[in-house]
Amino acid sequence: MSVEEISFEIILHGGNARTLSTEAIQEAKSGNFDLAEQKLKEANEEMTKAHRPQTDLIQGEMRGETTEIRLLLIHAQDHLMNAMTVFDLAQELIDIHKKISLKETNH
Repeated sequence: MSVEEISFEIILHGGNARTLSTEAIQEAKSGNFDLAEQKLKEANEEMTKAHRPQTDLIQGEMRGETTEIRLLLIHAQDHLMNAMTVFDLAQELIDIHKKISLKETNH
């Protein structure tokens, strides 16, 4: 697989993960916690798909293979890191929304 193909795969799945994480937050805000958790699960699956080609590149480098560093690959890495950050924040925000909902229900 070429560096461009790897980059596009990371961008595609990283973007999907970020979108699903954002959708999970929106569902939690609406009180749809089961759907929010499902979206997070899907986001995690997409991050795994994005992480796989990145890991292959790293393992190749450890074996002494060289990869041409292209701006597109750097962009793909930024995309994945952004998705990971949004995913982590989504988990926290969903927990907060659950706690708020529980308190409102108990009053």
